[in-house]
Amino acid sequence: MLTVVRDRAVLRLMLNRPEVKNALDDALISELIAELSLPDPSIRTVVIRGAGGTFCAGADLNMMRAAGQKSLEQNEQEALDGPATLFRLIAEYPALVIAAVEGACFGGGGGIVAAADLAIAAEDAKFSFSEVKLGLVPATISPYVIEKIGAGHARQLFMTGELFDAARAERIGLVHQVTDLESFDDAVEQRILAQLKVGPEAAKQCKLLARGPRLNPAESARLLAEVRGSEEAAEGLTAFFEKRKPRYAI
Repeated sequence: MLTVVRDRAVLRLMLNRPEVKNALDDALISELIAELSLPDPSIRTVVIRGAGGTFCAGADLNMMRAAGQKSLEQNEQEALDGPATLFRLIAEYPALVIAAVEGACFGGGGGIVAAADLAIAAEDAKFSFSEVKLGLVPATISPYVIEKIGAGHARQLFMTGELFDAARAERIGLVHQVTDLESFDDAVEQRILAQLKVGPEAAKQCKLLARGPRLNPAESARLLAEVRGSEEAAEGLTAFFEKRKPRYAI
């Protein structure tokens, strides 16, 4: 279901159900939650991608049909414990989360991309918030998608379920970089290597800054003062003036 590789400070998560285009069923969601729910402080970057040249076709339709036969209370609890928790954990993970997108990225796959901090797409990637075509709604992914692309784009794409390409995904802010297929793996690795050079604690604080409520002047001044007095900042500044690599860089 999920292939997990820990490579130095990088956690690589491969959605591995290529026979169903890596659709998210209960088992795969549970495995992802297990990997993300107890963050390893040594991890600097998480990479999520799909096996077989496809990112993720969204929720497994057999799972969705079975859920529809359950009571409202059971259905609600399963949605909260499963996909809603998964997208929250991706968004809150205290390290850079990269979504590396090839091929189809539909429904919940787009939710993973929206919840991630950085999304890189191959030029063959195709996107759709396709739930409406099945009489469903993209409820659990909606906070992250709307935050990423804005309500105007979300309204149109949610309501039509239309297919769009990587170029449009980049234009509206769902992905940050589009590359040709030959350069895709190298582009992902370059992003990983770049992240391993930054201050890990500073990166965590930057994520909180970007995701949390806007700081008032006093709060921002306090945070800056605390960080400027940290060992990591002292090392970073000293390394700069001494023209060497800081000790936290891998």
